[in-house]
Amino acid sequence: MSISRIAAIDVGNDCVKALFGKAIGKADYELYIPNVIARDIEDRPVIGIEDLNDKDPLDGIHIRVHSPALKENNVIYRVGNLATKSDNANELDPGSSKSEEDQTLVMLFASLALDAARNENSEFFKKNNNVIDANYTLGTGLPLREVKEGKDVGYRARLLSSVHQVEFLVTPKYQGLKVNIKFDQVKVYPEGFAAFINLVMDNDLNIINRDLIDKRILIQDIGGLSTDIAVIKNRNVDDDKAQGFNIGVSESLEAIREEIRTKHGVELDSRRDVVEIITRKNDRNHIMVKGSRTNVHDIVDRILLELAKKQYRILRNVWSKNSQTEICYFVGGGSIVLKDYIKALNNSLDGYNIEFFEDEKESIWMMANAYYKLISEFIRKNNKELKGKEAEKQTVKK
Repeated sequence: MSISRIAAIDVGNDCVKALFGKAIGKADYELYIPNVIARDIEDRPVIGIEDLNDKDPLDGIHIRVHSPALKENNVIYRVGNLATKSDNANELDPGSSKSEEDQTLVMLFASLALDAARNENSEFFKKNNNVIDANYTLGTGLPLREVKEGKDVGYRARLLSSVHQVEFLVTPKYQGLKVNIKFDQVKVYPEGFAAFINLVMDNDLNIINRDLIDKRILIQDIGGLSTDIAVIKNRNVDDDKAQGFNIGVSESLEAIREEIRTKHGVELDSRRDVVEIITRKNDRNHIMVKGSRTNVHDIVDRILLELAKKQYRILRNVWSKNSQTEICYFVGGGSIVLKDYIKALNNSLDGYNIEFFEDEKESIWMMANAYYKLISEFIRKNNKELKGKEAEKQTVKK
């Protein structure tokens, strides 16, 4: 039987962030894939005289996914960068539940299959002809609202109950490979709690930021489809006071995209393009219109300021119910988009003690890093218990 490989996967609305590695220690591989899929045909056309084996697999993910966990089975998809170029590209819709969308599972399985294909000859997998059998121990998460509604239970059960197969079709380097994915264990964590773990624990599972451990803090995680606020006191999430809201940045990004299309006649491929325009260091809030550099600051500022006001109202309401809070950390991809607007509002209004992560990569990868730490800690404890039981057996035999 194959040794189980660790996977920590954050299926964010904008992108999937995935870390892979051994039980304890730093991850040895990371994946970053736009969360976009598009239905496709089996023999997709390859334009020009290109050699598939010279291209990056991440630029041509073309797969058939078979899994009883899916509502629509045996469907062929373009995934990630390749899907953004399709007319029928799908991104997760505002108001949808991450745990109930096929797209979440397709992205999850695609990430695992890419890791298995890249490491097909490693100790973790068995390969027979063009079929790889891959066992994983998975750490992932869901919005707080969905966990409080109990949706994590069904989500976990669907993953554990079956073997899930990803077949690479016209994909660079991996064409013809099939990956059978099986989970030895799946842990689904509330996203707010995961952010807290990442703040206080390093990659070796040692406590850092000791001054935070006993503080009363809020963590406002702004995602694409939802916003979670975790209320932390006595080193634990207060389940009764933690809240999830159906408000994220996706709807605003879509509104910016639509207004740019209407006003300037420019069709952006996906919300990912909008994020790049409003967060890049050079030429921020500018697009090219018929070859001319054009400012879209007015559109971006108006729409994002309105969203920032809604996020600030959420902060104010939750803080008023938890008056002894000492600090609020803003995390998640949405916090990067809204950081300047929320800071400006806070400076002119209440002046709460709030903190953003200046390192954008740290904020974007926070959930995946936390899942990796949590699943590593779970395995470490599990192994310790197994060793203890084995020692007891040996003592009884003697």
